[in-house]
Amino acid sequence: MSLKLLIDEDSQAKLLVTLLVQAGHNVLTVNEAGLSGQPDSIVFDYACKGGRLVVTRNYDDFQALHKANSIHPGILVVYHDANYSKNMSHQEIVKAITNLEAAKIPLANQFISLNHWNY
Repeated sequence: MSLKLLIDEDSQAKLLVTLLVQAGHNVLTVNEAGLSGQPDSIVFDYACKGGRLVVTRNYDDFQALHKANSIHPGILVVYHDANYSKNMSHQEIVKAITNLEAAKIPLANQFISLNHWNY
């Protein structure tokens, strides 16, 4: 299954984008969309209008946006920890998305931590 993803500015590492494309996803970065430096509310609105799930490390702001507007294509969050050994690699992020898809969990209107799908 191919997902339409908008990769937030904090997550648009070239390797992650390449791996997501190789996994068959339709990937657009915030930079490619011309949204670099824009507030998260603008990024979220763009994703909603384009039917794209947001992939971000910005838990706080996107959780607030999710609570303010729970109708959206979905938000996939990668939590980061001060202990670097607990953080997800780019490959683990792609694997977590694959695991999430395999579980056939509805993604629309959901705020999902990819860290929970890293197995």
